Amino acid sequence: MDGVPEIQEPWDTFFQRKKVGELNADEEEFFGKWVKLVHFLSSNPRHPGLNTHEIDKLSVLFGIKIFEAYLENTTPAARRMFWAYGPDTKEITLLAVEHQPDPNKKHAYKQIRLSSLPRKAELPPTKKTQKKRH
Repeated sequence: MDGVPEIQEPWDTFFQRKKVGELNADEEEFFGKWVKLVHFLSSNPRHPGLNTHEIDKLSVLFGIKIFEAYLENTTPAARRMFWAYGPDTKEITLLAVEHQPDPNKKHAYKQIRLSSLPRKAELPPTKKTQKKRH
């Protein structure tokens, strides 16, 4: 599992701070959820605890299938992990950790800032983006 620099840097920072006991209670809780999500995602992207599903609006916007997994569920302003398969076969790339957008707002998913997927290999387009091109 890869993470683009915008994800890798905070992961490394949290990891190092946890090793030396520098995380406060909120950070400790958040990082624990993040570690659990990465574990589930790397072993089974369809794990029921992740509630993983494709976000059609983001897939069309970025031209590849973008998925959302639940980092938190019942908390206010719950956070979500956005990810994609690739860039190579059997790889997953973490693209963002963001607060859950309000799906009832017209442009909610346009506010999500996703990192670019590294291009080691060309990814196949989604069915939706194929239709859009023709």
